[in-house]
Amino acid sequence: MRIFVQKRFVSTENSKLKDFNFAEGELLLINKPYKWTSFDVVGKIRNSLKPLKLKVGHAGTLDPLATGLLIICTGKLTKQIDTFQAEEKEYTGTMILGATTPSFDMETEVDETFDISNITEEEIYAACQPFIGDIEQYPPAHSAVKVNGERLYVKARLGEEVELRKRFVSVPEFEITRIELPEIDFRVVCSKGTYIRSLISDFGKTLNNGAYLSKLTRTRSGNFLLKDAFEVLELVNYIRTKKEEAKTEAEV
Repeated sequence: MRIFVQKRFVSTENSKLKDFNFAEGELLLINKPYKWTSFDVVGKIRNSLKPLKLKVGHAGTLDPLATGLLIICTGKLTKQIDTFQAEEKEYTGTMILGATTPSFDMETEVDETFDISNITEEEIYAACQPFIGDIEQYPPAHSAVKVNGERLYVKARLGEEVELRKRFVSVPEFEITRIELPEIDFRVVCSKGTYIRSLISDFGKTLNNGAYLSKLTRTRSGNFLLKDAFEVLELVNYIRTKKEEAKTEAEV
């Protein structure tokens, strides 16, 4: 398995596209843009590889409003997606204390507000402790979890009642990195399947208040780091350039 990261891109200035075997399998590290879905990224990469007809998939969905590391696998390496997806994740983000939204993030409008004038920094730091370790949580109603074959967010957007089933996840690290109310910055290390939106919503409840997620970035997945990732268009343009070079070379 080879990892097609930004350092390789910088250091292989004279390489040809044929140096990479997308059919056999390449692992691509991508910085998912804001408001792109994970499938938008997959589609963009797949289209850049045409006329090759290859399997392309991602190892762990990021919400459209989140940014950060998205692992893309091509060709035969797609068979290992579940392995990459199971790895521990790290996120940084910002929450808004003193309000809630139905989606637990900025996808929906604020539906309730709370007084935060008496909440102290000591209480905010202490509120992290109940969420460190093995915990249970419910996914947001506005999520991609399937119930009876249908995505929860589809039902939620139609105003239908949804059945939320709790899940058990692990959060080895949860720390507050900045407090400037109503904004609070945080860092979380967690297991596969952890909903950061749910974590933040429950964090607000621990303070007898409300909170929702306003910003989220995945900085690590397993041993793969965001700092090594391509911007989507950077990688797409690189692939297209190499395809043109290979075509010109073949015509000579």
